[in-house]
Amino acid sequence: MQLTDYIRTIPDFPKEGISYKDITPLLINPKACEFALSKLIEGLDGKQIDKVVGIESRGFLFGMLLAKALGVGFIPIRKPGKLPSKTFSQAYDLEYGSDTIEIHKDAIHQGEQILLHDDLLATGGTAAAACQLLNKLGGEIVQVNFIIELDFLGGRKLLPNNKVNSLIRY
Repeated sequence: MQLTDYIRTIPDFPKEGISYKDITPLLINPKACEFALSKLIEGLDGKQIDKVVGIESRGFLFGMLLAKALGVGFIPIRKPGKLPSKTFSQAYDLEYGSDTIEIHKDAIHQGEQILLHDDLLATGGTAAAACQLLNKLGGEIVQVNFIIELDFLGGRKLLPNNKVNSLIRY
């Protein structure tokens, strides 16, 4: 199965000059979804995972599927003001602006083995900020998973101390 068959490009979204990689066709197809999930798990090579962390919002989709398949808890990283308890926050830059993400202070315990997931690696700012939050909480990042990686934006360079697994690379 070719996962690229289930990704569509939307020109000039969310702003002019951006070619948005849309995973909606992948989500619509249960066989393609199951195949992608199996490839994400296969990439772990049997490593111990204590929790899966997903980045808002599309990182929640496969993040939850990964947590369920691995039999572990799921932790959301969200935009400011969306989490109800005490949080740590981290600001970052992305290809079309800047933003901040947050995680509950009690979400990760010292030494827990963490799988971080998001749908797309572009410039790497969001993933790097998430890694900083996880490190602040004492989590040990086993791997950072993505459905899609845009190689030409060099986001992997912001994750030099992490194993990165991307299913599709453009």
